[in-house]
Amino acid sequence: MDITIVLLLVGGLVALVGGAELLVRGAAKLAVAVGISPLVVGLTVVAFGTSSPELAVSVQSAFSGSADIALGNVVGSNIFNILLILGLSAIITPLIVNQQLIRLDVPIMIGVSILLLLLGLDGNIGRIDGLLLFSGVIAYTAYGIWQSRKENQDVHKEYEDEYGDKGKNTGWKATLLNIVFILAGLGLLVLGSDWLVKGAVSLARLFNVSDLVIGLTIVAAGTSMPEVATSVMAAIKGERDIAVGNVVGSNIFNILAVLGLSSLVGPNGINVSQTALAFDIPIMIAVAVASLPVFFTAHTITRLDGGLFLAYYVGYTWLLIRNAAEKVTSPETLTTSMLWLAVPFTMAILAASAFDEFLHRRRNGN
Repeated sequence: MDITIVLLLVGGLVALVGGAELLVRGAAKLAVAVGISPLVVGLTVVAFGTSSPELAVSVQSAFSGSADIALGNVVGSNIFNILLILGLSAIITPLIVNQQLIRLDVPIMIGVSILLLLLGLDGNIGRIDGLLLFSGVIAYTAYGIWQSRKENQDVHKEYEDEYGDKGKNTGWKATLLNIVFILAGLGLLVLGSDWLVKGAVSLARLFNVSDLVIGLTIVAAGTSMPEVATSVMAAIKGERDIAVGNVVGSNIFNILAVLGLSSLVGPNGINVSQTALAFDIPIMIAVAVASLPVFFTAHTITRLDGGLFLAYYVGYTWLLIRNAAEKVTSPETLTTSMLWLAVPFTMAILAASAFDEFLHRRRNGN
């Protein structure tokens, strides 16, 4: 493999992760300093900021004519976020979700996933579709800020501990430093996205696989590293609302904002291949649907749920690589392989959730 491709991929990922960290740190502290609630900062600035690599890469891909990477990045990241990040976080510690807002966010995540499939049925997500999606993220953010006023004190304290300024760094020097962090973060995101897209396209050409497959795997995993760091560290520290809220908020942002903006700037919108329609997007929807009962039953993501999520991701990745190696392109074959994966794993997760709910009710005498 050409060393230039490796350098572009590694350098791009490092720049993206570093840029996202600087952007989130500077924006979160600046927002708290001007009086925005730490809860709102966590639900918006941080959740959206950790998706900034997806935004940078997808917009760059669409603008440069590699729209398949833009779509694959979003769909792959959403699958990665739920199955691998929440799965890993739940194995570290069962995630007891007290945040009532999750009752709204998860159905919205499912709804926008289905909307993506519907918008892509004609093979393209055009500028009108992009405008619709981006309008959705504005409405979602506004409603989230309004809804945050109803959160209980435990949730407020969790976000205060993580994102509050704790009485430090409130002077003009700190404000200037936070602005520098934001600008440096944005610069690294732009640079990193350019390197990563160039490296990903070169890698796809080298191994004779589609841009979509590269976007669904290497690019999706790489741009999700900020979500991995945020959610896993939150789980380790016992900040379970943050671990879950970050993933769900990022998934919604990926579809509404990332694909919305990408289709607006792309010369021809975002191409949606038959492969994505028959296999990858339905898997993303199935994963979102499978997560719904996990959140609602006893408000807990158990270690068993986490293990099933991780197994689901391994199965998906194996099928993705196999289909690419065998150059499977028939929509009927892709749909069949998707069903063979999605149905058993989704049913297993639903059964585990029902069992968890049964035990929860039994312990509580219901």
